[in-house]
Amino acid sequence: MLENDLMQMGADLKTRELITGKLLFEYGFLKREIIGESRCKRPIDVLCVGNTRKQVLFAGAFHGMEWITSLILLKFLDELCFALKTGQSMYGINMGVMLDRRGLAVIPCVNPDGVDIQVNGAGSAGEYKQLVEKASKGNTRKWQANAAGVDINHNFAAKWNELKRLEIANGIKEPSPTRYGGEFPESEPESRAIASYCRTGNITHALAFHSQGEEIYWDFGDYRDKEALQMAEMMSNSSGYRIAEPTGLASGGGFKDWFEEKFKRPAFTIEVGMGENPLPIGDFDGIYRKIREMLVLAAVM
Repeated sequence: MLENDLMQMGADLKTRELITGKLLFEYGFLKREIIGESRCKRPIDVLCVGNTRKQVLFAGAFHGMEWITSLILLKFLDELCFALKTGQSMYGINMGVMLDRRGLAVIPCVNPDGVDIQVNGAGSAGEYKQLVEKASKGNTRKWQANAAGVDINHNFAAKWNELKRLEIANGIKEPSPTRYGGEFPESEPESRAIASYCRTGNITHALAFHSQGEEIYWDFGDYRDKEALQMAEMMSNSSGYRIAEPTGLASGGGFKDWFEEKFKRPAFTIEVGMGENPLPIGDFDGIYRKIREMLVLAAVM
């Protein structure tokens, strides 16, 4: 199992590589695949356990300030792999049997540049340093976008034109720390990487982890699948998170929206924690305890 002090650090690339390396060393059955690179050539990896022909997808850190979601997913993966290695159950569920039927794929950090910029400053943006400095006015504490100033969760083809008009109406017309959707859907290598992985056809349902609000979003547009609602209710009951519906600039263009519209399969946005982003690392243990059962259920339902 991972040392607790590893979960008390900002989840930049250096920290994630350290944690991932320990996981791969400890659990020989855990597989890592590089599915793409960010604008600054940082790897975007997926960690897989169980059946790779049919998978549930967990993805985190679409936004720079929301790096705590990376740590949550890596912590869960550690506990899950430990249970598999030792033959222990989780909440009475034999995870080995369940994951033989349908595996779990975890993308801890969809937006590695954005996280490094938020944690370590504009110098982490490489050739995009001047763009980041200009867009952030010298303060990257509230940075959400990738190195090119594109909000990855506004960069998917789900009512993208409607969202773009809304962005413009709100004065968002160029690279920005947040909510600029780019020039066209999947203009960014980060969004293309996760979309390409989903297009393999192996993903039965997907969860996108964000912060904050303790909310679960499950529907989009005409997608009102009864099974998806039942899954959302199960996750809500186990975590205490409320089922909600995003509005305004928070609706459309997102990964969850695209997945549902593209594949007609369940997808969920999970807003972890409460407070102001970036959530303090001191909140990590409490957030994790509250959603641990939900993560187990989401992986097997």
